[in-house]
Amino acid sequence: MEFFGYVASIFIGLILGLLGGGGSILSIPILVYLFHIEPVRASAYSLFIVGITSLVGAIPKYREHLVNLRTGILFGIPSIIAIFSTRRWIVPAIPELIFTYESFILTRRILLLGLFALLMVLAAIPMIKGRNNFTSNNQRFRTFLVIVEGSLIGFLTGLVGAGGGFLIIPALVFLTGLPFKTAVGTSLFIIAINSLLGFAGDLMNYPMDWTFLLSISSLAILGIIIGNILSRKISGAKLKQVFGWITLLMGCYILFRELSF
Repeated sequence: MEFFGYVASIFIGLILGLLGGGGSILSIPILVYLFHIEPVRASAYSLFIVGITSLVGAIPKYREHLVNLRTGILFGIPSIIAIFSTRRWIVPAIPELIFTYESFILTRRILLLGLFALLMVLAAIPMIKGRNNFTSNNQRFRTFLVIVEGSLIGFLTGLVGAGGGFLIIPALVFLTGLPFKTAVGTSLFIIAINSLLGFAGDLMNYPMDWTFLLSISSLAILGIIIGNILSRKISGAKLKQVFGWITLLMGCYILFRELSF
């Protein structure tokens, strides 16, 4: 299973390179089910893997002038505060056994993986329906809403270890007036900052297996390099629909597995 885990790690970066997001949708199931890593630690590892891979992916976008640094920083500040606080204090405070009701037992594992699976389902629906090229006539930077949205995304990212690209991109389009392609590039930049600084909160709580972590990250970086090359040749719309169905099935599988066993 570990062999398949290493091979699958390439697809974390591949999806990021092809779609501009979705890396954490693969990374957490790979870490939990193929490498058998406990969910809280898996979410920490996912933050580092997706963060460093997104940073590498944002570099060519920046060179193509598709990253708005000012917007990324302004959007990222409340998100960074929320994700660091969540990883540093909230996640470690969640008890292993949250509550029981008759035969149902809610554990920390079920809570975190359940929330993650629900986010996967939410991410899959617009991809399947083809609602990806968001457009907006708004040209104003809605500062208050950006702060609220950034804080919410930071909290969710910190809680489940997902980058939140499917939430960040439409928020950038509708709340800041960025064109879609610039929103995708800026999203990679925000995901990189959020994930890596969120991971910094975990460094204070858990020891890290750096050999394993850097091995997986290297494979994911190889994937994003391949993905950036293939993105110029493959139709993104059809690919997103296929990945949307994969995401939906994987989210349903996680919910079924965690609630049934």
